[in-house]
Amino acid sequence: MYFIGVGFTKPILRLSEMTKAISNLNFDVCYDGKRQDEVGELGYSINVLSEKLEKTISSLKSANNELQNDIKKKEKSEEMRKEFLSNVTHELKTPIALIQGYAEGLKDNIQGDEESREFYCEVIIDEAAKMNSMVKRLLSLNELEFGDNKPQFERFDIMALLNSVVNAMNMVYKQKGISSEVNGGTSCFVWADEYLVEEVITNYISNALNHAEEDKNGKKIVSICVRECENKVRISVFNTGKPIPEEDVERIWDKFYKV
Repeated sequence: MYFIGVGFTKPILRLSEMTKAISNLNFDVCYDGKRQDEVGELGYSINVLSEKLEKTISSLKSANNELQNDIKKKEKSEEMRKEFLSNVTHELKTPIALIQGYAEGLKDNIQGDEESREFYCEVIIDEAAKMNSMVKRLLSLNELEFGDNKPQFERFDIMALLNSVVNAMNMVYKQKGISSEVNGGTSCFVWADEYLVEEVITNYISNALNHAEEDKNGKKIVSICVRECENKVRISVFNTGKPIPEEDVERIWDKFYKV
């Protein structure tokens, strides 16, 4: 009777261990008994159940991952939309201010000579064209930030670009009583995305103008330096005034962060 009992209970205990393992999502267990009776049939059924459970749970995990990805994409899309609006507001601020300033200068006839009026009109037209181009490029901002939009490399004179940006902001210099200095050669040709480089330079100079303060001699200066170094060109912008507080230096790459 003892051996008969053991013969029945041993496979049942094995099946019990299997069900516990399956309940813990361990689907590697398998009933490999050779019995042809009800116990063997139960073992076979548990094997089938384990296999189907594994496939079902795997499908559920895949569906859950897809759902999480969809949620992340939706959240990212909403975040990108907000960032896009912030970028539009930020990037259009400078050309709008320049157009407004030069338009008011034309209206008030600040410079009565024909040459000055011609220059004012050229700046307004140039800035309006930049705004048009900027809006088009801002529409692809999301692609740029996620690495899908590649820079359009071309050869151009970066000194000419730099002088163009400085001349366009000439009225702002005069209004704020700031002296401008551009240190570099007469020309310097580079390979880069001209639009993006112009955008960066404009942002740097605009920030320098906004935060320029008088030095010890009572002068406000914004100095721009162009220097060639190891087949590259480095452009630095300096202004007189207080430096960025030490605790805020690490935040300089945070979008739209202000001290």
